[in-house]
Amino acid sequence: MTAPKESRTTRRRAPGMSPEQRREMIIQTAIPLIAEYGAAVTTAKIARAAGIGEGTIFRVFADKDELLQACVAKALSPDDAVRELDAIDMSQPLADRLAEAAEALQAHMSRMGAIIGALGHRGGKHPGTVRGAGRHESTTIIRAALAELLEPERAALRRPPEQIAALFFGLLFAQPRTDDEPDLTAPELVEVFLHGALSGGAE
Repeated sequence: MTAPKESRTTRRRAPGMSPEQRREMIIQTAIPLIAEYGAAVTTAKIARAAGIGEGTIFRVFADKDELLQACVAKALSPDDAVRELDAIDMSQPLADRLAEAAEALQAHMSRMGAIIGALGHRGGKHPGTVRGAGRHESTTIIRAALAELLEPERAALRRPPEQIAALFFGLLFAQPRTDDEPDLTAPELVEVFLHGALSGGAE
């Protein structure tokens, strides 16, 4: 009789979590599962992955659809990406800063694409309007964080940091894929962006 009691105790860990903290934990657990299974993912599967009882999900979400909408909103939110950009060491050379930024933003866009691809629009709403920033606002926030990374080089830039940041973000978002060449790594992409397509500094 002792073993089942310990098992139940283990499943109901972190009793001190606030509803908002528990909500965030469930969303973070659900996102990779949604990317894998789409809307077919069950709340039971999410609960098992989170180490909680299924009923805990419905104490912070009205139903499965509300959880899915929250996950779409989280995927579209710029908050995590901006935190990563803000954490980049500003003492590094600009190329290294931008390479880190490129990796962080490519990961952000990959997560966003996986969730939107798996779920699309839920409940007839644009997914970015459920909670947090919409797509336009999200892009604006990320561009502002990129501009901060460029600010120390303002005097050396051909255009204002804000415009350079917009160009860099656009390049990341629309990087073309070719069948016969591997994708550029983040440092390679930054090198072409900063120094152009010509090698050897030719003009």
